[in-house]
Amino acid sequence: MSNAIEEARPTKKTPLRAALSSWTGSALEYYDFAVYGTAAALVLNTLFFPETTAPGIAILLAMGTVGVAYVVRPLGALIMGPLGDRFGRKFVLMLTLFMMGVSTFIVGCLPTYDQVGMLAPILLVLCRIIQGLSASGEQASAISVSLEHSEEKKRSWTTSWTLHGTQAGTLLATAVFIPFTAFLPDEALFS
Repeated sequence: MSNAIEEARPTKKTPLRAALSSWTGSALEYYDFAVYGTAAALVLNTLFFPETTAPGIAILLAMGTVGVAYVVRPLGALIMGPLGDRFGRKFVLMLTLFMMGVSTFIVGCLPTYDQVGMLAPILLVLCRIIQGLSASGEQASAISVSLEHSEEKKRSWTTSWTLHGTQAGTLLATAVFIPFTAFLPDEALFS
């Protein structure tokens, strides 16, 4: 009986907390998502793809793995949307942050092409698929949570923090690579 009363009781709206949470979650999620693109262009192309006779093929293959995450995003929305309706948006937000963090960590631990051959790019693509599924679910859930907690006259402002967070994460990912590429010797960068 007490559960029914608690469910019927309206939740207190916390627009500032919702906006800051969505900004933070989106910034972290898209930092991981975007740092991969920079790494693919600078490092991953030489570590995960074989040397070929045609110049630039390894870079194209590495950038193709960037595109894989964008291709699976609609599928991620189809998976994460119903999960959010069934288990709640907070559950999906935590799930997507976990998926993105774990897959990004695994990318850093993967063996290279020289170590395991074609298994390396296959594992890399699988990690990127998980990242794409995660990114699609996070953004929609963060916007929904922000919208649900916003004041009626400030819905656009509150939900805009989610997209601001995605852009901040993307900029941070690019900024992080500047000192690494400028000051680290190639041996250290590729290790």
